[in-house]
Amino acid sequence: MKCKQLTHLTAAFILGCFVLSAHAQTSACNKTVYLTFDTGNMAVAEKVAEILKRHDIKATFFLSNEKTFRGDFALDDSWKSYWQERLKEGHHFGSHTYDHTYFVKDGPKGEVFEKPQFGPKAGQTILYNEATMCKEIRRVDQRFVELTGHPLQKIWRAPGGKTSPTLVRMGDMCGYQHFGWAPAGFLGDELNSDKYPNSHLLEKASREIKDGDITMAHLGIWSRKDPWAPSVLEQLILNLKGRGFCFGTLPKANKNLADQSK
Repeated sequence: MKCKQLTHLTAAFILGCFVLSAHAQTSACNKTVYLTFDTGNMAVAEKVAEILKRHDIKATFFLSNEKTFRGDFALDDSWKSYWQERLKEGHHFGSHTYDHTYFVKDGPKGEVFEKPQFGPKAGQTILYNEATMCKEIRRVDQRFVELTGHPLQKIWRAPGGKTSPTLVRMGDMCGYQHFGWAPAGFLGDELNSDKYPNSHLLEKASREIKDGDITMAHLGIWSRKDPWAPSVLEQLILNLKGRGFCFGTLPKANKNLADQSK
């Protein structure tokens, strides 16, 4: 009988400690940051996923059919299990345009000039109307359904964060809200690692990110010699938690978040 009582008391003590710890973490969390990742070359995709899972953090991924370090493309069947696992973990997903299509300039009659980076028209500057731009954004959504059985959140991000009011309006008319990132949220993983070492990027982001900021990094960058993840990502998460940050996913009810850009 005494053993049973001791077991119950021990379990109650452990549970009580867990509740108090969870309450303390919740109480300490008085700011929100939104971690977002564009596909890139996917070289650190698995490492990013491991870190997010280890710290129980949900992020938002913006997907494009970019060429990966394996020689395939990020929305090929070969990446199906990767996206399925991220979906099961509760992350959010948006379109980054199917062919990673860069905005060049506004065109006539409410149209825009765009330059796809991949696909059959890669490198060409093409005039897009609302219907063709909508197709480019929505194609990622359709492909994500094929890969996972679930649609994207109705959000998108223009490659490079390059937009105009005309382009953003096109996305809105198609039903997708555009999200850029905050100046402090530019995490610098695409910068030259000799000029901008990881230690510099970590210190800058840890210090400058503010409540409500959207961040932006990639799941791999061809040009950076010293990979940004995992060395910066994990410590940045710890530093931001230490400053009282929670981690949210997009979209968010506050429409002002959509105005954040590079």
